[in-house]
Amino acid sequence: MNEAIPDGSWQLEPRVGGALAGRWWQWALSAPEELSPVRDETGEHAAWNQPDDLWFLAGTYGGKVTRTCAIPADRPVFFPVFNIQTVRGRLDQEPPRMPIARAEAWLNGVPLRLTQFSGQFGPDGERRHTWGLWGALAPLHPGEYVLEIKADTGRGFWVDTTYHLTASMD
Repeated sequence: MNEAIPDGSWQLEPRVGGALAGRWWQWALSAPEELSPVRDETGEHAAWNQPDDLWFLAGTYGGKVTRTCAIPADRPVFFPVFNIQTVRGRLDQEPPRMPIARAEAWLNGVPLRLTQFSGQFGPDGERRHTWGLWGALAPLHPGEYVLEIKADTGRGFWVDTTYHLTASMD
């Protein structure tokens, strides 16, 4: 079942979450480098090529970043905490994974549910596999929100991302 739960998270079935993870990667990889929401340090490119049915928030290549952006209040939000993708090998091959020493996300100080999803996608005809620890939010009511994401592999890779979100009806 795909439904909102009391903390505002959007609970997704594994198949749906895996498909969204693949869609997220296609979105992220299709951006030209100068417009990349993942490389963006301010949030100015957050709206780049967003789909009509949900809103993707970008991850980072590690480290600390603070972004400010407007999002539509009528769409669910999907975002990575940790994620990786690789060219897919054998059909029975396990997807790659990252170690997780710490992984947390909060919306306005309320802890969010995070879920591991694996999926497949194929930009440019190439088969790829993705794994990630993801967060998903049900559509937000119009207003101001702070989304904080903090995670660490325990092996030197870490993220500390803050989003200042303004949800509004277009």
